[in-house]
Amino acid sequence: MILNDPRAANTPADRTLRGGFVATVSLIALMAAGPALALTQPPAPNVQSGALQATGQAATAPPTETGVVNRILVQGNQRIDQTTVLSYLPIQPGDTIDPVILDVAIRTLTRTQLFADVQIGLQENGDLIIRIVENPIINQVVFEGNSSIKEDKLREEVTISPRGIYTRARVQEDVGKLIELYRLSGRISATVTPKLVQLEQNRVDVVFEIDEGPETGVQAITFLGNQAFSDSELQEVMVTKESAWFRLFTKNDNYDPGRLDYDREQLRKFYTNRGYYDFRITSAVAELTPDDSAFGITLTVDEGDRYNFGTIDVVTENDRLNADFLKLLLPIRSGDLYESDKIESSVDALTFAAGSAGYAFVDINPTYRANPDTDTVDVTFNISEGQRVYVDRINVIGNTRTIDPVIRRELLLTEGDAFNRTLVERSRNNLRGLGFFKDVTIEEERGSAPDRSVVNVTVEEQPTGELSVGAGFSSVDSFVVNLGISERNFRGRGQNVVARVEWGSLRQQIDFRFTEPRFLGRDIGAGFDLFHSRYDFQQESSFDYRSTGAGLRLTYPLNGYSRLATRYFIKDDEIIVPVGYCAGGGQGSAALCEQIGASLNSSVGYTLLVDRRNDPIRPTRGWTGSVRQDFAGLGGDVNYVKTEVETTAYYGITPSWIVSVTGSAGYVSGWAGDAIRINDRFFKGGNTFRGFENAGMGPRDLATNDALGGNFYAVGSVELTLPNGLPEQYGIKTSLFADVGTLGVLDDRYTVNATTGLSSACRDGAVIGDACVADDLSLRASVGLSVHWKAPVGPIRFDFSQILSSEDYDRTETFRFSTSTQF
Repeated sequence: MILNDPRAANTPADRTLRGGFVATVSLIALMAAGPALALTQPPAPNVQSGALQATGQAATAPPTETGVVNRILVQGNQRIDQTTVLSYLPIQPGDTIDPVILDVAIRTLTRTQLFADVQIGLQENGDLIIRIVENPIINQVVFEGNSSIKEDKLREEVTISPRGIYTRARVQEDVGKLIELYRLSGRISATVTPKLVQLEQNRVDVVFEIDEGPETGVQAITFLGNQAFSDSELQEVMVTKESAWFRLFTKNDNYDPGRLDYDREQLRKFYTNRGYYDFRITSAVAELTPDDSAFGITLTVDEGDRYNFGTIDVVTENDRLNADFLKLLLPIRSGDLYESDKIESSVDALTFAAGSAGYAFVDINPTYRANPDTDTVDVTFNISEGQRVYVDRINVIGNTRTIDPVIRRELLLTEGDAFNRTLVERSRNNLRGLGFFKDVTIEEERGSAPDRSVVNVTVEEQPTGELSVGAGFSSVDSFVVNLGISERNFRGRGQNVVARVEWGSLRQQIDFRFTEPRFLGRDIGAGFDLFHSRYDFQQESSFDYRSTGAGLRLTYPLNGYSRLATRYFIKDDEIIVPVGYCAGGGQGSAALCEQIGASLNSSVGYTLLVDRRNDPIRPTRGWTGSVRQDFAGLGGDVNYVKTEVETTAYYGITPSWIVSVTGSAGYVSGWAGDAIRINDRFFKGGNTFRGFENAGMGPRDLATNDALGGNFYAVGSVELTLPNGLPEQYGIKTSLFADVGTLGVLDDRYTVNATTGLSSACRDGAVIGDACVADDLSLRASVGLSVHWKAPVGPIRFDFSQILSSEDYDRTETFRFSTSTQF
């Protein structure tokens, strides 16, 4: 029977037994005090009067103390129930105990960290008495003396917290974490002293007294033994920088031994990527200046000779992996300058090739043989592959919003399939191409058997709603703005919903669009559109355009790289001009005035899209192409055939230098005697041709300065993305661009008279009417700089343009920006 009888402490045996015990084992921790130094153990807590003096170190019981336990009594517990104490105790009534068992019992109770002192004794009558002193409860944790690091950051480092149990070991562990935090912030002489304030009801306040000390900067970084590269070149490679007044927003100009180890590795990579195969750093010494305010760092290097690649070979154990073929995949050739990064690229290429053959887990071990006499390095890639692997299970991790089926349907592998790394990479690109995720990683690990693999798909969600804002400046229009809202991942099901009210100087629009990417559970996208819009082209072409309609869309894949989209639209279009603008004696040209009023447009069309890029977000290789055609005339009042083609090719010179070349062209022609209405013609400028305003180029009525659009366009663009020297975390990308193209070819009835031509009197405004329509299909060109910034409010783009070729009647601009805000 287990009892906790308070009267047991007052028995005669208890009062006269020299403490009441036949055998007593005491647990007392020494509270050693000493000066607190940086990177050393802190002093013992300064406990006020009444603080606990025992912490539970077990003392060995006398070896003669044995007996049978009759009952177990718990004394000294205040907030901890006796059943909790007994649940940890490895002794039950009726057990025979000895000193070893008592020692185990004390250690077991001590490891719970609930008690500051534990004493266990067996009385002559068989009562096992457990006397405990409970560890105090932490009332609050206080930081004093901190100024360079905020209290919130300090609290993130410590493990103790209010209402937690105090133990000296945890406090000492937290002191070490705080000192390490200060060391990483450049204060290597910081000290942290923990103190305790005893409160009533066995509670304590834990106070960390902090002496931050001075910030230890880096006075100088010196290199010895370097001949091929100067000190300044090597300093640029290092993350650690010399302290300077202009480095106000960086902590890399203070001394950190961990960062210096990283810098040594960076220097090694720098040299070995430039042919110095046997480069090594013989010593790295950091010395404090006499005033202890900064460090001087001296690095002694042994550059060695410059090497080229010698014999390159691939050795494999399996005939399914042909060594000669694998050798062709290597980005290394004999005689090339030795570069260590090419070794890593070669391992990646071989791993990918083995994965494509179904071997998920291969061991590729490159071995080196240096030839100092010829300054060459022979490299042999030894491939040890396991058996063919099959997908045991696919785990989807990290999707807090997007449901699993949306992710799994983009994967080209399913459970039971043979593992194929090519399909894994294409699956990753499919997921990244959705635009739902900031990052996607697909990793393999061994499954339930040697020939089984578990595929873990880890995604990081990102905002998929967008509040878009567009704005621009020019010499004619001071400011224009457009606003819209959309959601690309509605309810986490991958559905695209656009419910937009857009208002701007150029366009006012209300529309609702819905797209289901997996219609009826198949790989078919289906959607519908409802819209009403008004385009204000008064500044550009002296007319307003209203359109109200609806459409249906179907999209389905042809293969892994191409898709076909079909559509049907019916809409009511209306052209509105100012009163009297086209009436008798009005100044409007026939190219505009013939289309006044409403018309019904019923059209069917398709778009063929091919995507062969290596990456859907930031491609460095490959191309995309599209062909789009629309046929109007299935009923309605408008008859035309409109065709557009576009292709873009990408080439990465380096990961930071990427060239993209885009070419596009379009042509629209009427049939059944119809001319092309002005709202169905092509207009270029603004975001579609930088350096020119919206509808700023192409055919124009010279008397009214109205842009008339064209039936044909051809535009080419070359863009070079290049590094700008800013940290990547700023999210700022820059590119140089050159745009060149033309727009024109109105219907014959609107062009300049073939016999009279375009007279100078028309340019001076002396003649009005159709003779003033300029449609010369001349070449336009511009160059400039684009800046893309992933700002906290959303992506922002700035375009700075310089016109190289234009006509006098074109409308140009030198600056434009646009932005959108995600939610």
